[in-house]
Amino acid sequence: MSDAAGPVKTISEFEAKLDQAEKAVAHFDEDEPSLLQTVRSFLRANPTAIPAIILFVSILAFGVVATNFMSAGTLSLILKQVTVTGIVAIAQTIVILTAGIDLSVGAMLVISAMVMARLGVMAELPLFLCVSLGMAVGALMGAINGLLVTLARIPPFIVTLGTFYVFNALKLWYTGSESVRAADLEEKASGLLWFGKSINIGGANFIFGSVALILLAGLVWYMLSRTAWGRHVTAVGDDAEAALLSGVQTNKVLISVYALAGLICGFGAWVAIGRVGSMSPIAFETVNLDSITAVVIGGTSLFGGRASIAGSVLGALIVGVFNTGLSLAGVDSYWQMFASGLLVIVAVAIDQWLRRASQ
Repeated sequence: MSDAAGPVKTISEFEAKLDQAEKAVAHFDEDEPSLLQTVRSFLRANPTAIPAIILFVSILAFGVVATNFMSAGTLSLILKQVTVTGIVAIAQTIVILTAGIDLSVGAMLVISAMVMARLGVMAELPLFLCVSLGMAVGALMGAINGLLVTLARIPPFIVTLGTFYVFNALKLWYTGSESVRAADLEEKASGLLWFGKSINIGGANFIFGSVALILLAGLVWYMLSRTAWGRHVTAVGDDAEAALLSGVQTNKVLISVYALAGLICGFGAWVAIGRVGSMSPIAFETVNLDSITAVVIGGTSLFGGRASIAGSVLGALIVGVFNTGLSLAGVDSYWQMFASGLLVIVAVAIDQWLRRASQ
């Protein structure tokens, strides 16, 4: 019988030596991953962990440097302030998951809110009709975006940039640039203010709109992670051509995504009326960029295929924590904008780093 270095005399010996060589190569290739590689793999598999860590650290930091920041009243106020942004960020998340973007979410929100408010105050329609028609208008505007993206084959950025101007023009035409006053809403359509009501728990005031934000996040998370529709949306965002070849009707999926985003903005309009107590056609002008900021900070990839609904809500909270914490610390407002911009850059850099983990 020959030794390991000797000549091969039989087929069985040849197979044995080949097996030993393959095991040696496999052992050579399977090096122990470094700590950095382990962390990167964990963060890629758990995108919500990044905003959760950032939120926790920022709360602790501002609790040290800012007076009264750690009080129950201040923390509940932050949640109240970001409620509408968080809802719009959920709508933005499902669009960005498909490797798209929606720059018209703010316009859809305000138009839906103005439809609800004017129908309630001027036409004095029942609450159910006001809310239903307002949300239907939001869904219709979203569906228009989806149809233009799919049928006209126009990039989402261009489509929603165009509809952003179109919807804003329609908003001013429909409202005549006139606001709906809080007193009129209280008198004729008080049901539209319901989400602005609050409950006190241990010195913290939570509006019903904040509870609605959490419930909505749970519902959309379930739709994305536990339904066939959600798997199709993720597949389209990851690789639209591969999804089409595997039988997914990509056009229908994209239209449904944009329509759902509009519907969520319509629901957010009802919450926004209660949050503000009135409604103006020039309200929530920054919610477009705020929602994108929250989504990016929350761990959703701008390249599609990976999203975190909980992360988007946490991203909105992070922006709120930074703005409130810096304000209580006596920092000028332009540094608050600086901090928001820096957060976006860092979040995108982390996303790129995580994407390289799979390459």
